Amino acid sequence: MAVSLKKGQKVDLTKGNPGLTKIIVGLGWDTNKYDGGFDFDLDAAAFLLGANGKVLSDGDFVFYNNTKHASGSVVHLGDNLTGEGEGDDEQIKVDLAAVPADIEKIDFTVTIHEADTRNQNFGQVSNAFIRIFDETNNKELIRYDLGEDFSVETAVVVGELYRHSGEWKFNAVGSGFSGGLAALGRNFGVDI
Repeated sequence: MAVSLKKGQKVDLTKGNPGLTKIIVGLGWDTNKYDGGFDFDLDAAAFLLGANGKVLSDGDFVFYNNTKHASGSVVHLGDNLTGEGEGDDEQIKVDLAAVPADIEKIDFTVTIHEADTRNQNFGQVSNAFIRIFDETNNKELIRYDLGEDFSVETAVVVGELYRHSGEWKFNAVGSGFSGGLAALGRNFGVDI
């Protein structure tokens, strides 16, 4: 049974699952009825962060245009342009054992593509979630349903994996940003 989290909760990932190294982070969402004339294209991404909470290089930003980290530890499994269907809309594979030692955290985000141009925001998105499951047996380990806390935000830090005393933990962040991907990138030290 997966651990279901609320905003701000933290939970051990590897301590309670000895030998766990290969996980998949699934992110999903639905869009509310919307008649703005544009499709919603939400994009999941991962920021690999050093001790200062910033990327060490632009290559530490894994997304639809940079689908694989140089270490091979984080791989974006493809861009879903519509979010149609049930389950995960986008997935990011993580090999915890291969994450470089100087990476302290991996933040998982969702942004709305061309949100300002299309006049879209997370107030028009529902049923957003992040889940982590074991790649070897597909067992869901952690799930965080974001709820309806957002209105004008165009980017959300959904959750983060972080190192603590030699183990990996997960934090249900649920923090919104205005300014979309550019604002999020600046926050993490990426030039977008």
